Amino acid sequence: MTDDLLALTEDPRRELAAFLRTRRTRLRPEDVGLEPGPRRRVAGLRREELALLAGVSADYYQRMEQGRDVRPSEQVLDALARALNFSTEERRHLHSLAAAARTPARTPRRTEPEEVPATTQRLLRTMASPALVVGRYLDVLAWSPLAGVLLGEFTRLPVTERNLLSLLLHPEADQTCPERAATVTELTAMLRAQVAADPGHPRAAQLVGALAVRSDEFATLWARHDVGETTRGRMRVNHPLAGELNLDWDAYPLPGTPGPMLIVYTAVEGGPDAERLQLLASLLNAR
Repeated sequence: MTDDLLALTEDPRRELAAFLRTRRTRLRPEDVGLEPGPRRRVAGLRREELALLAGVSADYYQRMEQGRDVRPSEQVLDALARALNFSTEERRHLHSLAAAARTPARTPRRTEPEEVPATTQRLLRTMASPALVVGRYLDVLAWSPLAGVLLGEFTRLPVTERNLLSLLLHPEADQTCPERAATVTELTAMLRAQVAADPGHPRAAQLVGALAVRSDEFATLWARHDVGETTRGRMRVNHPLAGELNLDWDAYPLPGTPGPMLIVYTAVEGGPDAERLQLLASLLNAR
């Protein structure tokens, strides 16, 4: 198991340290108004430079990057976020990691499996659009009839293998999802944000460990510490019966904190993609 996965499963302080380190090394001196200077031996900013920009002591920041027992205040975290030019999502992630690092280590706990309410299952059965209910860690928990046609063999996998990232990291996924690599990058960033909200969750640890062992692509992306909370996007898929489909998707949170998401795929009315969806619907009705 890599150090990065140990950070996930054992010590949130190491996860916080790794996140800060990756972000510091990506920021160039000229990005923050500093002269690059000759013979820089490190990528990105030096620790001392970042500490100066954030207004904290170099020793204090070094201890944060070493994963030592420091408890930065909200003000220090905000100063670091400003110095590192964080996005809103990255700032939120930083605060989540720091909160986890301040929390005493918890004993392993049993967790209840995520369930889809009967009312939501009823809603899915009435939906004319492809729709999925996706859990916190991108497990596919339920789907509408048309989404079942769209997903095909995926719906017949064992429950533990019905995961969006696992699906797209399959060797043959490029054939059905031309933009697979970009989607995997996006989903990995979404997973990273969810893991930070509840570090040490058994399902998160099991999933990340399994994907990292199985896929070098995932392991590389996970080590980048990118975070994202995407709520809408576009998916292009090649279906063996309907051909190429270009669909928009939107994610709607279901009750619960945190709870699953309802992801609905739609096409512009009257366009070729809508016609192809109708073709899939006719195949469903012919069964």
